[in-house]
Amino acid sequence: MLTNNRESKENNYYLAGFWMRFWAYLVDLIVIGSIDRLLVKSIFRLLGISLENTGMFSPIAITTALVFYGYFVLMTKFTGQTIGKMVFGLKVISLKEAKRTWGMILIRELIGRYISTTISILYVIIAFTSKKQGLHDLFADTTVVREENKKQLLQPAL
Repeated sequence: MLTNNRESKENNYYLAGFWMRFWAYLVDLIVIGSIDRLLVKSIFRLLGISLENTGMFSPIAITTALVFYGYFVLMTKFTGQTIGKMVFGLKVISLKEAKRTWGMILIRELIGRYISTTISILYVIIAFTSKKQGLHDLFADTTVVREENKKQLLQPAL
C-alpha cells in the first residue's frame, strides 16, 4: 500500500516518523497516568483496597495494566487514534486490509506493545524501517500516518 518512506502515491498519506510518534506516546502516557491517579487509585481507596504494588499480580498492578492496554486497544480499534495521536494528527492504518480488525488491533496493541514496552529500545526500530513501523506495527501489518486533508495535498498552495 505505501510505496516509499515519505508518501503513498495511492492515498497521499505521509508516514509518521519516530519523533512524532514519540511525542504522541508521551501524551498517551500522561492520559493513562491521569486515569490511574484520578480514577483507579480513588476507587481503590474508596473500596479500601491496598495501593501497594507487591508484584506483577497485585491488584493495583493488574488494574493499571488493564487500563494501559485497554486504552490502546479500545482507542485504536474504534477511532484509529489514541488521544496522543489525535493531538499530533496521526492515525493507525492497515497495510493489508481495508479496515482495522480486532485480531490486528489485539496483535498490535497487546502482543507487540507488551514486547516493545518490555524492551523499550525496540521503539527505535521506527526510525529505521522504510514504512516507519515499530515492532508492534510489523506484527500487525500496520503503520501510522499523518492525518491530513487529501485535497490539500493534491492542490497547490495558494
